[in-house]
Amino acid sequence: MAELQVQYIDPQELKPFADNPRHHSERNIQDIQRSIKKFGFTNPILVRQEDNMVVAGHGRLQSAQELGLEEVPVIYLDFSENDAKLYAITDNRTAETSEWDLVALDELVQSLEMDEDELPDTGFYADELEEILAEIDSTSAPQGEEQAEVARQTLAQRFLVPPFSVLDARQGYWQERKRAWMGLIGDSGETREGKLSNLSSMSAMFRPDMNTVSVLDPVLAELVVRWFGIEGGTAFDCFAGDTVFGYVSSYLGQQFTGIELRAEQAGANSQRIAEFEQSSYICDDGQNVAQHLAAESQDLFFSCPPYFDLEVYSDLPNDASNQESYQDFLSIIDTALAGAMDCLKPNRFAVVVLGGVRGRDGFYLGLVDDIKRVLARQGAGLYNDLVLIDPLGTAPARASRYMRNRKVVKAHQNVLVFYKGDPSQISTNYPELEYEIGDLESELVD
Repeated sequence: MAELQVQYIDPQELKPFADNPRHHSERNIQDIQRSIKKFGFTNPILVRQEDNMVVAGHGRLQSAQELGLEEVPVIYLDFSENDAKLYAITDNRTAETSEWDLVALDELVQSLEMDEDELPDTGFYADELEEILAEIDSTSAPQGEEQAEVARQTLAQRFLVPPFSVLDARQGYWQERKRAWMGLIGDSGETREGKLSNLSSMSAMFRPDMNTVSVLDPVLAELVVRWFGIEGGTAFDCFAGDTVFGYVSSYLGQQFTGIELRAEQAGANSQRIAEFEQSSYICDDGQNVAQHLAAESQDLFFSCPPYFDLEVYSDLPNDASNQESYQDFLSIIDTALAGAMDCLKPNRFAVVVLGGVRGRDGFYLGLVDDIKRVLARQGAGLYNDLVLIDPLGTAPARASRYMRNRKVVKAHQNVLVFYKGDPSQISTNYPELEYEIGDLESELVD
């Protein structure tokens, strides 16, 4: 076999194979150019000796020409015209028929010391890589529903629940963990009974669980702390409401501060978290949060603010839930969240749970989008947009009545995850998540 030798020539002297069956997209050329800029021209172009026709390396040639390179490495081959055509086909086809070892790919990517914005240097973009690696947990499982269950269990072992944009609180594993938490917390919302809006309010008429007092889901609270909090860090809420987040975050080692307007609720919450000396509730207006916490002192902001007048909590004039107009309500929310963002450290997460509510004319008021705009003005960008699917409860019984007016029963809440700072710092400030399911279960045992 003849020894192959690399020569350097002007890329303008090379002729592309006119009948090349493989074409390069603009994205592909950009990827090749990025690789050349970062690593150099490491893969020579294969060229037919007789006429300088490119046999393999058309993408590299086009990239070099567009980059204005004066010379490129080539290897000359003594191929007949027929062999050159044959090789042009087989070179492209053999690359296509190889397969990724997904586990090895995952481990290799995880071992790279780089920020997410450097990921395209691998030839992948974040969304593409996530889609490919999502297959890892199911490649060795049986097909169909059993395969999906194995994949779910594997993800749950690593992240508590599968980290998808849809969180399904109807699932048995979720409900089992919720019961364990509620047994520890003991908050059924008794200080808020009778606070739901009068049925004349269109907002209340279209709340799926309007006949019950709403209490934060403790499993959701746990996810927020584990996924977006700092271990052993600080957390706060300027619209504290029930005890759930304060208890869960404190139980998981956070120093929690809750601001609650109603004295009765603040007192009950303080009693329930009395065992956690590091945490406290303060009875005050959430708009005054910056008077109680130092600027840029907190690691995690969480809140489930009032859904306008869906649940009216008190007759206090500064209670956001009993404002005469939606704009008055939003003004209070705006002031409180602005103060909260001043208290949040840079490069930290803020999580807001809320749902859309209807005005008296039956149209949605745009609460979710308004909260996004409020936080954006304070320098917190929307980073994850999650949906929490609620257990249906009495929703099926009400569906027929609602459909008389072509309105559907709302059975989800929005979980908006914001980030204040530079997202490229997330991997530096937040370690990788991976839990042992046995350890997680033992944490909820008295």
